[in-house]
Amino acid sequence: MLIRKEKGRTFIFLCTAILFLFFMLAAMMNSQVMSIIDRIVVSAIPHGSNFLHIMFSAVSFVAKPAFDLVYIILLTLILWGMNYRITAVWSLGYGVIGYLLGTIVKHLVKRPRPIGHLLTDTGYSFPSGHVLGTFMVMAILFIGFVPFVRSKSKRLLIQFLLCIWVILVMMSRVYLQAHFPTDTIGAVLLAYAWLQVSEMLYVKWAPKLKEKTIFSESYM
Repeated sequence: MLIRKEKGRTFIFLCTAILFLFFMLAAMMNSQVMSIIDRIVVSAIPHGSNFLHIMFSAVSFVAKPAFDLVYIILLTLILWGMNYRITAVWSLGYGVIGYLLGTIVKHLVKRPRPIGHLLTDTGYSFPSGHVLGTFMVMAILFIGFVPFVRSKSKRLLIQFLLCIWVILVMMSRVYLQAHFPTDTIGAVLLAYAWLQVSEMLYVKWAPKLKEKTIFSESYM
């Protein structure tokens, strides 16, 4: 199985979920704690560079939520074609339900975007849809594709680059003033908490799906 039962997954979920709920409630109440965190992070990011503006605009464009959904569908189809059909169903469910959770949270929190937004994104600010989608795409790659790389050093390099990409997307959304830094942190926490739940569901239901005709020859 690409996803196995692991001790501590429930604990990790609880810790991540509690942190996310803290950020979510703080955003709803316009907490000073959130403002302090946002100011500290924003002050650490350089501004006024044409190169950074072009780079982060390109990163933000590639990481659009609509594109991320397309990436997830493509990865699902590839997994299905590789005969990892159960993992394919998991990846699609993880991505689609994750987007629904993000949309629900956005409309619960209703946090306005920062003043001076440099792009044309609309809608509420918390959590960042770009970061949420990017994290989910990277998680699917981590779990469904990276294990097939035989070289340990290459696997580590790929994992490192995937992490860097998530960080770049987070930075791009803050640099372009599309989101507060805490919006991007909240998106990572939501995606990671949902990942723990989806992995637990996979471990529980994958053997049962294996009994179905359509999945009987599928790898797990």
